[in-house]
Amino acid sequence: MDRKGSVIALDLDGTLLGSDKRVSARNAAAVLAAHRTGRRIVIATARPPRSVMELLPGELLDICSFVFYNGALIRDARSGIEEHLPIEADITAELLDYCGMHMGDCHISMEVNDVWFANRDLDDPAFYHSKFKPAIRPLSELRLHAATKVLLTSFREADAIAQAFAERANVVLTDGGRLLQIMNKSASKSAGLLRLCAHYGVPASDMIAFGDDRNDLDMLQTAGYGVAMGNAVPELKALARHVTATNDEDGVAAVLERLA
Repeated sequence: MDRKGSVIALDLDGTLLGSDKRVSARNAAAVLAAHRTGRRIVIATARPPRSVMELLPGELLDICSFVFYNGALIRDARSGIEEHLPIEADITAELLDYCGMHMGDCHISMEVNDVWFANRDLDDPAFYHSKFKPAIRPLSELRLHAATKVLLTSFREADAIAQAFAERANVVLTDGGRLLQIMNKSASKSAGLLRLCAHYGVPASDMIAFGDDRNDLDMLQTAGYGVAMGNAVPELKALARHVTATNDEDGVAAVLERLA
């Protein structure tokens, strides 16, 4: 088994973060040790920059590159890389019109390059960092933006919207079927990681990726060595090269500590 791993890609929620939304001392030490051996550490998350800055300790923020919003925003400050790939404005408008017409009861949350909007107060604050609150705006105003990401909760008929926009957007159902995440058709964790790997001159085959949910499927398929957490969804465990301990059992550290 080749575990060279010049690039280590880490999902956050359910992976590097415990259920308490913290990075354990053991996980932090293992990531820092891997970085000291020359490996590049990339955080690949559905989250926006502001919440990642709150959740990660400073010593990790200083060494990491980032794939935010499931690949819709890529940032490597040391290399001067920043790429934003929003949903086109006309598709954003059509998507929000569809939600208003067919899913009138759903909660719509929209990210525009780290600015957060919503059509009404949060129905389920468990999905969001408690420190941040969205600006409440009507759909008529939200549809004027090119969204970095659209998130739906309290929805029905997820399959219908996924089918309606399958050719024009990347639609992913996560969090046990409770959260629908919609990005630019070309945006994904794997696409973002591949762009960073190309800049680093590292093949995808030399990447180790860790994840737990359905938005990590493409990332683990692309990586040379995919690791599913013990708490991962069954689909991810089925394609992973290795299944580690859960996020509350320092499953990331359990693998990184064995790297040569």
